[in-house]
Amino acid sequence: MSTWGTTTAAPAPRAGTVEVLVGLLAELDQATESGVFYDRVCQAVVTLTSMKRAVLMLHDETYHSVIAMGRSGVPDDLMKRIGGTLDETPIAQIALEEDRVVEVGVNGRDGDLAEYVPARYAGVPESAYLICVPISAARRWLGVIFADREGEDFPLEDGERETMMTLGRLAALTASVEHSTEQRESERRLAERVELTRDLHENAIQRLFGVALALGSEDDLTKKERERCQEELRSVVADLRRALTRPMETPERASKACLGELLERLDERRPELAVEWGDGVEVPLDFEPVAQLVLNEALRNVDRHSRPTEIVVRIASDGETFSLSIENDGAGDGRSTRGSGLGLRLAALEALRYEGLVEFGSLDDNRWRVRLVVPVGDR
Repeated sequence: MSTWGTTTAAPAPRAGTVEVLVGLLAELDQATESGVFYDRVCQAVVTLTSMKRAVLMLHDETYHSVIAMGRSGVPDDLMKRIGGTLDETPIAQIALEEDRVVEVGVNGRDGDLAEYVPARYAGVPESAYLICVPISAARRWLGVIFADREGEDFPLEDGERETMMTLGRLAALTASVEHSTEQRESERRLAERVELTRDLHENAIQRLFGVALALGSEDDLTKKERERCQEELRSVVADLRRALTRPMETPERASKACLGELLERLDERRPELAVEWGDGVEVPLDFEPVAQLVLNEALRNVDRHSRPTEIVVRIASDGETFSLSIENDGAGDGRSTRGSGLGLRLAALEALRYEGLVEFGSLDDNRWRVRLVVPVGDR
């Protein structure tokens, strides 16, 4: 690891701390675009302390990792390299477990940098001295803020640590509010879809079952009985059409990224993942929510029920339909997934809003596939 010259010079005093913090507090209720707010938190770290750049990372269940949500002074090429899991990043574990600012580096209070970060980052010269600030609330670990001086190496002052902890608390407050809002919205949409499923079962399905019994009878049906079955089927089809086309609020995007960005990040963090994207294929903007929903549910299903060595994601379009398929090995005979898959079934109901369908099931060679198909001809 490259060694940088050290200095004992105290950082210059920072002015306007109260004004900056008050400004951030005032923006909490308007932080609808979290990336903008988190950028401002990182800017505050740079403005109010001796740090020269900062990046704010939050945990994302989709990626099974932390992803950058805000930054200040961090170039694009370095941003693409930042990421990891809690298990491989001791500096973040300590910051969150002990709820304090951790300093590592040549003259760090907590030890040498190489012992606290993934090996792929330990040799980056410009990160010779690194600060980690916990973002947590109510014993829930949400993420961390990393900051440094682009190689300059001297300890923080007590006032700087307090400022950083305060900024971490502000970020945690925002992240907690966003998480609670998303959870409530998810629960509301789940309740809507469960109600729809119950309506279909109690009405249409029961009536179809009655028609099936009549048609399956060994006795010949009279003309009047056949006409009655036809009328019942027409009525059921009409009820199904009304139920499936009832107005339902469009769900929020599954993440801030589009499907392509989501897959790019997943590809970097999951070595078993392979993406096959058809030439010239684009995801229609209207389909982003349902496509990301299906992808997330499929990957969650894989993690729960399989031990994959290969996950293949295929995106294709023939001009009339858009399709997304997720296929994995290590699924056994598919029995381990029977009786589960509520998320996939709800995704299938969501796809009906786009006149699409979601199919899922076991294939040969212990493989499992989830596939979304949506018509795009008139869009």
